[in-house]
Amino acid sequence: MGRLEGKSVIITGAGSGIGRAASLLFTKEGAKLIAVDRSEGVKETVELVRQAGGTAEAVIADAGSEQDVIAFIAKAVSSYGRLDAIWANAGISGGLVPLAEQTVEHWQEILRINLIGPFLAIKHSMPHMIKQKYGSIVCTASVAGLKSGASGHPYASSKAGVISLVQTTAYSLSGTGVRINAVCPGLIETGMTKPVFDRAKDRGTADKIGQLNPLKRAGQPHELAAMGLFLASDDASYVNGQAIPVDGGLTASMPYAGKPI
Repeated sequence: MGRLEGKSVIITGAGSGIGRAASLLFTKEGAKLIAVDRSEGVKETVELVRQAGGTAEAVIADAGSEQDVIAFIAKAVSSYGRLDAIWANAGISGGLVPLAEQTVEHWQEILRINLIGPFLAIKHSMPHMIKQKYGSIVCTASVAGLKSGASGHPYASSKAGVISLVQTTAYSLSGTGVRINAVCPGLIETGMTKPVFDRAKDRGTADKIGQLNPLKRAGQPHELAAMGLFLASDDASYVNGQAIPVDGGLTASMPYAGKPI
């Protein structure tokens, strides 16, 4: 049996990158999935899952909209009878706009998706999990939320907020049987980070990508998916309130501030 055999799971940001890799891995391990994204790419993800023999339904929704979050959580419960795990993975980068040129609107949109989105996922999945005295919540944070130098101000601030939200929520869920943790990706090759890789290729420095971490390479989405699977499964039954870097060892010393690739 798979590690999520028969479990009802939601993954947001499932249309590409880490979310798509997680969707494929979770369903391979037996999960019944509600795949959520605001792009049409989520339909392709679900088709890939079904081609591999997995069970999934696609929902096009905005992870930062409370109405949409309520609806896709209700969809999971109505389709599969319960909700065992949710991975609040949806996020946007916001680019590298100089601080003096950033706008309130720019900050608000990044915070809405990256921080309010996980809050809503927690708020509305929590009652179902508490009722059944079981559940796992996973949130995507970032190494940028652990230390400075990895991204722009609003993105880094939003991810630091996710880490704090996870830690404080763990104590709010004391005694309920529900766990919550965060994964903190380093440089992972996804659509979000494509500009970083493209710039390096244009400058002829593609061989330097990932060279600041001890593994000397960038990460791949399936490597984040594997950590999310662990945290969502009963294998992590005593792991709670943690923010776990998956970064090739980068945050062991965090050497990259002021050293752009």
